[in-house]
Amino acid sequence: MKRRDALRILAACVATPAWAADAPAADVTAPIRAFYAALLDVMKRAKALGIRGRYDALAPVVSATFDLPAMTRISVGPRWTSIPPEQQASLIDAFSRMTIATYASRFDGYSGERFEIEPEVDARGTGSVVHSRIIQSKGEPVTLNYLMRRSGSAWKAVDVYLSGTISEIATRRSEFGGILDAGGPQALIGSLRQQTDRMLRPAPAS
Repeated sequence: MKRRDALRILAACVATPAWAADAPAADVTAPIRAFYAALLDVMKRAKALGIRGRYDALAPVVSATFDLPAMTRISVGPRWTSIPPEQQASLIDAFSRMTIATYASRFDGYSGERFEIEPEVDARGTGSVVHSRIIQSKGEPVTLNYLMRRSGSAWKAVDVYLSGTISEIATRRSEFGGILDAGGPQALIGSLRQQTDRMLRPAPAS
């Protein structure tokens, strides 16, 4: 599947009521601000917490920030509806744990980094995009944008764009498609669990 086709499917999948895009920008950015505050706190305590401690500390805020069931469903794509409910539940659980473990693994220290969030958001279809940057210790900015939509009464992220354009969901869909083609849902569940286990393995003592 071509990347532009994947992004077009994503836009259709995350459609929300038209009024959602008219919400105050502060409401849309609030989950990302809370997420970054928690992430920064964990980064500053990273060594003391260890990988398991970082995972436990980040699990609630990642679940509150991201619509993990929707992200799982969109990453799997059209064949989601043909997967039995018990395997759907296992996929959501495995995807959620992998996502939390990814943040716990990547943000494993602090050396003066800071997060910046633009106060205004952009309408994207019937959702909104939050623009943000990670300013690294040497000053190099890394752009991370979040596609937000309504989930009940809350705003949650359903995609992350690295460098402002590279869709995490489109990348996941391509990766997941190959695994599903080769081994079906159970193979994908196993792959996600293995990724999580690798990331949560404590680093060897120096």
